Amino acid sequence: MKPTLLVLAAGMGSRYGGLKQTDKLGPSGETIIDYSVFDAKRAGFGKVVFIIREDIRQEFEDTIIEQYKKHIDCSYVLQAIDKLPEGFSVPEGRVKPWGTAHAMLMAADEIKEPFAVINADDFYGYEAFKLMAEFLENQNPEGSNYSMMGYHLYKTLSDFGTVSRGICKADENHLLIDVEEVTKIARIENQVSFIDENEKTHPIDEKSLVSMNFWGFMPGFFDALKAGFVEFLKEKINVPKSEYYIPTEVNVMLEDGRATVKVIPTSSDWFGVTYQEDKPVAMAQLEKLVEQGVYPKKLW
Repeated sequence: MKPTLLVLAAGMGSRYGGLKQTDKLGPSGETIIDYSVFDAKRAGFGKVVFIIREDIRQEFEDTIIEQYKKHIDCSYVLQAIDKLPEGFSVPEGRVKPWGTAHAMLMAADEIKEPFAVINADDFYGYEAFKLMAEFLENQNPEGSNYSMMGYHLYKTLSDFGTVSRGICKADENHLLIDVEEVTKIARIENQVSFIDENEKTHPIDEKSLVSMNFWGFMPGFFDALKAGFVEFLKEKINVPKSEYYIPTEVNVMLEDGRATVKVIPTSSDWFGVTYQEDKPVAMAQLEKLVEQGVYPKKLW
């Protein structure tokens, strides 16, 4: 059974100032998603499911879906703020989406096999997809042995502003203990640090493994998300900027002993486009990978 790739592509791109999902960064006009799908297909993934917003549906169909149909089984689902469990409604004034875990729930009816989750605007590298595919192919689809790719923190920073990262703590068997969401991380005076709510800086080990939202799950994870989202809404539905994150539910399952998560280190280079200033850096990195022969100049 080939695993499926679930791509979170409903982001607003507020800090980037535009639609990152369809921005052309490769030497022949490729998007970052193009490279992810290209790597996923050659790593052994059999299907791709995208989560998008209604307002980008047409552009996404025209620029992404039509192209991929020729190469791999693909589909999309829509994330909407009003797609809530029975008994809940959107509070007045709420405009912010409900987060990555809510986005995942949109694909619950589309995926019945082991699957990986990635961000649309992050470049993860072929090795990461290969390692993830190998893990997923060797698990019991009915079980709850999950995984996540671990990247070294220093490889995931931006030169143009702070970033948020999930810092991972694992045991001697590389099994995840928890993920701590840390915001406002940057290299400050040659030291990787985070800035707290009082604007004080605190150093972090730059070689810490971090989650870049590249997870591997079995289909039963959707049931946990459904139950977890109800509990989240009971507690935080009236908090205007509250979000239900994937690591939130993962941590709950770890604490309850309902799942294990293997942290898979990768030497792959990660890069993304958080800020508009990141764009030329990403373009240069893709150009370099093409020159090195890692990718063809034209992917499709």
